[in-house]
Amino acid sequence: MSSAIVRSTLRTAVRRGARFNPASRRSFSAGASAEEEAREASKWEKITYVGIVACSILAVVNLSKGHPHFEEPPAYPYLHIRNKEFPWGPDGLFEVKEHH
Repeated sequence: MSSAIVRSTLRTAVRRGARFNPASRRSFSAGASAEEEAREASKWEKITYVGIVACSILAVVNLSKGHPHFEEPPAYPYLHIRNKEFPWGPDGLFEVKEHH
């Protein structure tokens, strides 16, 4: 699809003798001047930097807070029932048991 558009554009340019027509220039804004566009881009760049700093500060504050540690739950007899041994041993793959 895009190659058809490119071919059509090139064909039109060749027919016109490759003259530049300023009226055919595509404008992405509603008549804004270059200065206005530069100010708008600068504004959004500053907003982006402020957002990055704010998110970074919030992340540092949240990650630096402590979190509660609870006591180990009682070893109920119905937890970790093993009817058959795992291929890698008696403990679960990601369990860390302290063997005394």
